[in-house]
Amino acid sequence: MRPSGSSKHLACPDCDALFEAPVLKEGEQVLCPQCHALLFHYRRNSLHRASALTIAAGFLFLVANFFPFMTLRAGYRENQMVLSQSVSGLEAQGSPYLGAAVAIFTLVAPTLIIGGLIYLLLPLVASSRRLPGSIPLCRWVYRMRRWNMVEVFLLGALVSLLKLGKLATLTLGISFWAFVGLIICLTAALASIDYRELWARLENAQR
Repeated sequence: MRPSGSSKHLACPDCDALFEAPVLKEGEQVLCPQCHALLFHYRRNSLHRASALTIAAGFLFLVANFFPFMTLRAGYRENQMVLSQSVSGLEAQGSPYLGAAVAIFTLVAPTLIIGGLIYLLLPLVASSRRLPGSIPLCRWVYRMRRWNMVEVFLLGALVSLLKLGKLATLTLGISFWAFVGLIICLTAALASIDYRELWARLENAQR
């Protein structure tokens, strides 16, 4: 089902009933007339909320990449690790493919998703305009959501911290907490977007 302003009919994913797509106002929802399944609802201020959360996620992502992620102290030795060193460290340990996967899923994918959302949402919210290439970019961002795995990286980091805590004194840096905030903001931004509204706004926006 492609949620767009040009599509006049919708199919229920539960019972395959076909019906004419209604025009919704904020706060309204659509139920299937045959099986009464909830198909979608028009969230209030979804794009404004998603824009604010995306900007916050972008700021936190920068903080997470430029400040120490953790500090290890063992005796008189102290080492600081930044987020990008997780990739180079895996390569140095003889796991280049794992390092490449970490780079793609925790560095490249969030960068592209955050950048794509900012490119899409800010012009719509600020001036009801769309930038060149916004419609294909919207399709791409929608498919790219599943490649964002920053929460998986954080879970792996927490497991490693529990093991390293027995060998050295660990101090979590600003980057770690910014990374936690990034996960919350980016997840909330993606969940806040009403993609049917986004498609309609993009197709009706001025170029």
